Amino acid sequence: MKKIINSEKAPKAVGPYNQAIQAGNMLFVSGQIPIDAAVGKVVEGGIKEQTHQVLKNIGYILKEAGYDYSDVVKCTVFLDNMDNFIPMNDVYAEYFTEKEPARAAFGVVRLPVGVMVEIECIAVK
Repeated sequence: MKKIINSEKAPKAVGPYNQAIQAGNMLFVSGQIPIDAAVGKVVEGGIKEQTHQVLKNIGYILKEAGYDYSDVVKCTVFLDNMDNFIPMNDVYAEYFTEKEPARAAFGVVRLPVGVMVEIECIAVK
């Protein structure tokens, strides 16, 4: 059985998908971009500020479902420029301080609304 998870603190989905789906003890969080739901806009600043907002959005969704960062087992990071890998990684390390998840990072041609980073994840209880 699957359960739809949506947090009012994270940006609403902009297409035919949900912020996350819980299936049994697994939570599949859709790719999050650096939109601050309180103002409905992409956060100002560079890759560090955008990565912080993405991971905050993921945190809101995890919390809504009763999970936290330590439950995340896999992340996929999409960057519009691989030159941003190191600063993204520095911020990422602030959120995953123990039991770091498996991860892949890809450079892509373009991301929604011109953002620099998008991250999706899977969590397990």
